[in-house]
Amino acid sequence: MKRGVLLDTGPLVAFLNRRDRHHAWAEAQWNQIAPPMLTCEAVLSEACFLLSQTPLGSGVVVQLLERGVFSLPFRLEDQAQAVARLLAKYHSVPMSLADACLVRMSELFPSSAVFTVR
Repeated sequence: MKRGVLLDTGPLVAFLNRRDRHHAWAEAQWNQIAPPMLTCEAVLSEACFLLSQTPLGSGVVVQLLERGVFSLPFRLEDQAQAVARLLAKYHSVPMSLADACLVRMSELFPSSAVFTVR
């Protein structure tokens, strides 16, 4: 089982939405990861928004948090300067707040793998 995985929005949404084109892949990956996955509130916010019109709805994200499937070790207030630098550096990409937070988390947790989709 993989540990210390940084969870991005895409795999979370794909795992919870059976209609997502990456669902089967996300489910297979998810089953190889030992909880808790590390993430940030910006990722959970994006996921809730994207899942709001699905059968499970966004509440399942909060339920997974309550069950300890995710851990939120990242505090944006403490990392605001670093995140702002990343947003400025990658403004032409574009980079969302959740993306910038995950990049910063990858710097803070260098031995962690980022669980994302392309």
